[in-house]
Amino acid sequence: MDALRRRPNPPDVRWLGGHRGLEDRIVPGADIALRRLALRSLRTVDRDVHLVLDPVRLGLSIPQALVNLARERPAAIFTTGGYVAIPVLLAARILGIPALLWEGNIVPGRSVRATAGLASAVAVSFSATCEALGLGGTGPSRPCLETGTPIRETRTIDRLAARERLGIAAGERLVLVFGGSQAVRRLNDAVAEVLPRLVERVHVLHVTGDAGYAAALAGREALAENRRARYRPATFLRADMLEALAAADLVVGRAGSSTLAEVTAMGIPMVVVPYPHAGGHQGANAAALSAAGAARLVDDAAFDGPALLDALRILEDPSTHARMGAAARALGRPGAAEAVATMLLALAVGQAIPDARTIERIARGDVA
Repeated sequence: MDALRRRPNPPDVRWLGGHRGLEDRIVPGADIALRRLALRSLRTVDRDVHLVLDPVRLGLSIPQALVNLARERPAAIFTTGGYVAIPVLLAARILGIPALLWEGNIVPGRSVRATAGLASAVAVSFSATCEALGLGGTGPSRPCLETGTPIRETRTIDRLAARERLGIAAGERLVLVFGGSQAVRRLNDAVAEVLPRLVERVHVLHVTGDAGYAAALAGREALAENRRARYRPATFLRADMLEALAAADLVVGRAGSSTLAEVTAMGIPMVVVPYPHAGGHQGANAAALSAAGAARLVDDAAFDGPALLDALRILEDPSTHARMGAAARALGRPGAAEAVATMLLALAVGQAIPDARTIERIARGDVA
C-alpha cells in the first residue's frame, strides 16, 4: 500500500474481502474502503457446520464478486491468492479485468494452485514457486516474476540508534527470539529452559505472545538482579519490530514469508525453526534460506534449550556470523513492495510488465 501511495499519482485503492479475517482491524485503519463477500477469509478445517456452509458461501460469493467488480470497474486487481481470491479472480476473468497474484511461499497453497491460471501475472518470493505453478519467465500468456515479499521500509532504520534505545553497548550481542503468530510455545519453552545460562552470554529480546508473557515475566524475576536487564520479554512488538530487528545480531524464529523477508533485508543471520504444519510451507521456505547459507535450520521437534544455547556459537565465531549475514543480505529484497507495485500498475494501464531483470533490480533496491 505504501509503495502505491508514494507514486506521483497514487491510485484509489479499495478492499474486497471476506469475514473472519484481519480486515475489520487493519483495512479501515489504513483508510481503505472495505467491502465484503459472503465467504469467510479463513476456512474451517474442523468437522463442524462450517464444513458444509463454506462451499455454500463460496458459491454465493461468485455473483457477489461479479456485481462488485462490475460496479467498481477497477483498472486492476491485486490478490495474495487466499480462499477469498477464488470468486474475485473468477469474476475478474469474466469481466476482463487484469489481476496480479502474489505468493510468498515456495510451496504454493491449494487456493493459489487453483487460481493462478486465472491471474494475468504472478509475483513470487522464490523463483521455485513459478516452477511449482507451471509458470516461468515473461512469456506473453502469464508472466511469473520473482519480486520477494513486500515488507515495511527497512532501509531507513538506524542500527546504532536502535541498539542505543535498547541499551545494548558496543561489543554486546542481542538475540531476538520471535515466534510469529504460529506455535510460539516451542520457542518460549526453549528460552525458559536455559534462561539463566542464556543471559550470561547475550542480551535477549523475547516476543512471547499473550499466552507466554506471564511466565516470561516470572522467569525474568527469578534471574539474578544484575542479569534481569539482559532479558526483555514482550507480548508483541508490532511497530517496534523493525527497530528490534535492526538492533539484533541473531534472530531465532519461524519461517513465515514476511519474517524471512525482513530478516534477509536487514542481513541478519537466523536460526530458523519452521512451523511443521500448514502444509509444510515453512519447511520449504526455511530449507531455501539454509541452503543459501543465511540460516541454521533446526526442526521443530529438535528445538529446545540446549539447541538454543548451541545456536549462540554463530555469534561466537565472527567469520561464521559475517558469512551468514552476507548470505542473508544477498537474498534480501528490500524493494519488493515497489517491484510488486510496478507490476500491478503496468497491468492497470495496459502496459507490458517490465522484464525479470528490471523487476529484480527494483526488488533489490538498486533503482528508485
